[in-house]
Amino acid sequence: MDLFLDVLLDTVLDSVRMLPFLFAAFLLIEALEHYSTAFVNNTLTKLNKAGPVVGAIFGCIPQCGFSVMTANLYSSGVVSLGTLLAVFLATSDEAVIILLGHPGNAAAIWRLLVTKLIIAVIAGYVADFFFAKQISSAKHIGDLCDHCGCHDHHGILKPALNHTLKLLGYIFIFSGILNLLISLAGLDTVSTFLLSGSILQPFLTGIIGFIPNCAASVLLTELYLNGALSFASVTTGLCTNAGIGLIVLFKVNKNQRENLSIVGLLYAVSVIAGLILSIL
Repeated sequence: MDLFLDVLLDTVLDSVRMLPFLFAAFLLIEALEHYSTAFVNNTLTKLNKAGPVVGAIFGCIPQCGFSVMTANLYSSGVVSLGTLLAVFLATSDEAVIILLGHPGNAAAIWRLLVTKLIIAVIAGYVADFFFAKQISSAKHIGDLCDHCGCHDHHGILKPALNHTLKLLGYIFIFSGILNLLISLAGLDTVSTFLLSGSILQPFLTGIIGFIPNCAASVLLTELYLNGALSFASVTTGLCTNAGIGLIVLFKVNKNQRENLSIVGLLYAVSVIAGLILSIL
């Protein structure tokens, strides 16, 4: 019982310490998305050769809006396969926000963002050059919030608070589970189960990353912070973690074979990047 109480207390304290960082970050993100959505939309629709670069930069912003937006634009024939892939690969969902909530991780944040940006840009141009297909134009670009629910309410305070509390819940649950597992089994055992030190670990984290919400990014980031995942492995998982963007793609783009091909390409690029990082 004392062990459970200690784990609960540590989890509560860790979660509470992150609360102001999470709310401040989501408040900023909501403000940017609320006041610049039209600008971003117009920019993406005018892209040509710079698509993967701009898409990767937008994808680095930790929220679901850009991956959802790009899935709609791709399904409408507005942006290329490479731009879509670049956005998906660069998206980190809540990973960056979680790292911000742990002081002293500035170097890890920049290393993660720069690494994912490079992977996204290279993969985007390779996809456009070698794998581009005829893009469906049957779908209409509508209100993105119909899919992700980011702006069900007017203003930015309430959405920011909703996002903060939702993410805090995920953090509390997964942090508690991880703390309990580590306390009961030991970090070495958890690391062994996750193939720690094995070149095969990116294959596993790449699959975990396909969980279509912030749960995957929370889990992967917490495992990385606890030392159970290598940087190469967490990068792989966060590259496949395109969030709700993949769900929207399967919903609005009726060519399911094409959608499955995109998922396969996303996984292959992420694992290959992870293997290269592991070797380096």
